[in-house]
Amino acid sequence: MEFAINTSKLTTKSQATIPGQIRKLLGLHPGDSVAFEVNENKKVIIRKATPIDFEFAKALEGTLSEWSSKNDEEAYCGL
Repeated sequence: MEFAINTSKLTTKSQATIPGQIRKLLGLHPGDSVAFEVNENKKVIIRKATPIDFEFAKALEGTLSEWSSKNDEEAYCGL
């Protein structure tokens, strides 16, 4: 498989389609989840999510309540 830069445009809801070549490379199918990792250089890695990703997210969930106020919802609803 030849590697090249693939692009996708964001919709008005900030959604993007993962290009077919990338889906094939990652073995992604409809209904699969993806994980996004951001490194110290602000480079984003996208990969197929694993069960450990879901466990990690669930473990963090209880620590994020400080950002669940009505003011926060209004401030960030458009993101």
